[in-house]
Amino acid sequence: MRAVRLVDVAERAGVSLATASRVINGSRRRVPAEAISARVRIAADELGYLANAQAQALARSTTGLIGIVVHDIADPYFSSIVRGAQRQARDHRGQVLLAGTDRDADAELSAVSAFASYRTDAIILAGSRRRRIDPRLSQALQRYVERDGRVVSFGRAVIPGARVVRIRNREGARQLVTALVERRIRNFVILGGPPGLVTAADRVAGFRSGLHSAGLAPLAVVKGEFTREGGHSSALQAWSALPGSTGAGTCFLAVNDVMAQGAITALRSRGLSVPGDVGVAGFDDIPTLQDYDPPLTTFRLPLQRIGEQAVALAMSLDEGSSVSIEGSVVLRESTDVGSLNGHAHRAAVADGRALTRR
Repeated sequence: MRAVRLVDVAERAGVSLATASRVINGSRRRVPAEAISARVRIAADELGYLANAQAQALARSTTGLIGIVVHDIADPYFSSIVRGAQRQARDHRGQVLLAGTDRDADAELSAVSAFASYRTDAIILAGSRRRRIDPRLSQALQRYVERDGRVVSFGRAVIPGARVVRIRNREGARQLVTALVERRIRNFVILGGPPGLVTAADRVAGFRSGLHSAGLAPLAVVKGEFTREGGHSSALQAWSALPGSTGAGTCFLAVNDVMAQGAITALRSRGLSVPGDVGVAGFDDIPTLQDYDPPLTTFRLPLQRIGEQAVALAMSLDEGSSVSIEGSVVLRESTDVGSLNGHAHRAAVADGRALTRR
């Protein structure tokens, strides 16, 4: 069966091929009268005509496609951001293409190159950046921008020419510590995420700043992956290094929620009660926390709104634009240190830890 052509639609509607093209492909040139446009659309529906996306892109000088690169598709942090991005794009008759990199530099470069080849209108790099950007990625993004593509990044502006969604990570971490100190918590451990990651570094700096303002210093700062497994291993490493007399009543500050969840599992494996013996706090307020026990203290970021703002920036005609995202402290049970009769069995926990060290 022969495919339906645009010329067939024009003949059925009784208009010229150029007029049919302007209606179907959405040309920015003079649009035909509504009655004529309606006749063309009805003819296309009756014939089952499928528009050519490349032709539409040429007519409009835009594809309506936005590429989003995330580190981990399964991470609720990224899925929430993407959900907001999809909603914003859909409201403006656009579509989102998604690529996950598993934090691999080659995979990220491949995703950017693919989005550029599809002539996406913009590329959003939703993951945290490293202090030193991969020179291959920098070159690919520069070529993309030179061809009128738009790049949006999160956090600090480490990519030349990118529009930036500025997330106040340092200020948020400082506010979280201040709120916990007001709860009379004095001992803190920082689970700091991977070295060189801008978001992790900013949050650690905020934690330190809040502690310094209170006349305190962290008992330990342990680096680890930005994942649940990273939080698990970092918490075990930190706990084994703490003297028994200072470990009790300590609050573990994780630079994101999934690390905090891993930390809670690790601490429980050592016979500790959370929050009875130790507290744990995270950062982001991912949606899955609603079903987590104990409810996790965290710094809430409006994740879906971040995705919406990223797409709005990507679609904006203003070069070099940026937007700042504010958040708020959310205090929950995971930092109610000393509850659930935790003090009563700390001696037993300390003894058990001593045996483990032997």
